[in-house]
Amino acid sequence: MFQVTNAFSVPMIVTRMPDCGHLNRELRELFIAKSREGKRYSNPEPFVMRNEALFESNFRLFDWPQPCVQKLRDFCLAAVYRTVKELNGYDDATLQRLHSANEAWFHVTRRGGYFGAHNHPMHSWSGVYCVCHEGDDPDTDSGKLAMLNPFAMNTMYLDYGNAHMRDHYGMGPRLIRFNPGELLIFPSWLLHEVLPYDGDDMRITVAFNVRFKYEGAQPANVPLG
Repeated sequence: MFQVTNAFSVPMIVTRMPDCGHLNRELRELFIAKSREGKRYSNPEPFVMRNEALFESNFRLFDWPQPCVQKLRDFCLAAVYRTVKELNGYDDATLQRLHSANEAWFHVTRRGGYFGAHNHPMHSWSGVYCVCHEGDDPDTDSGKLAMLNPFAMNTMYLDYGNAHMRDHYGMGPRLIRFNPGELLIFPSWLLHEVLPYDGDDMRITVAFNVRFKYEGAQPANVPLG
């Protein structure tokens, strides 16, 4: 018997907003306008390495009242709840008792803009939605989202016995070029970065984090001392 099995897999979910053209045009116009207002809407405490070619908003985006933002919010959160349901095997009754909190923001990236490697602490699931990615060569790595391989020790020794393993056994990052309307959901602990955008237009994305509390759950009674 000879059987290859998978272990320690990292789930990444891809879905798409249907009929998203009008919505994305509204989001694009709104985000460009807000990014031009600078500090009023920008992240007041940036931490991850980036440069001036990338604008990052504050993290209250899903609280904005604009219908286009609320439509995107509902789509993203519904996709996260579906992810949680399918991967945990929850029934509808259990899912209805899961209460979520979220934070969300947008990036407007122009030529040379990038975003350094990071993850999203204190949340279980994160997502990135593409509003637009235009003005560059799709056959290059311009503006791609790089999901970094979490098995940091896998390159401690490379030879022809392991350097070219196929598909999900590979040792490098997963590079993703978004199309407008696509949503990627992934575990918040997974390190990722945005490679420099090398175009003459812009790349606009929305990112978000979600954490959950189960209705009726109580903290564990752990004695101190």
